[in-house]
Amino acid sequence: MSDNQCPKCQQELDWQGYYHCHSCAGDFVKVGFCPDCQAELEKLQACGAANYFCNSCNELKSKSRVRFEFQPKNLVNGRA
Repeated sequence: MSDNQCPKCQQELDWQGYYHCHSCAGDFVKVGFCPDCQAELEKLQACGAANYFCNSCNELKSKSRVRFEFQPKNLVNGRA
């Protein structure tokens, strides 16, 4: 089973440049939070690998420790 489940109906989300739920027609983005201070992390993507940086702690965070949450696409950081 995938970790990419709709937060509304728990159905599998499809990737379309963002996460989409065909069951409830919701669009979501996956947001990472710092395991130490709970601040939203900045995703750094290079050479096919993703790293997560916490601006509050001023350090990289291990993906295995990051807390991920699906949030409605239109509400995250003012993105529509």
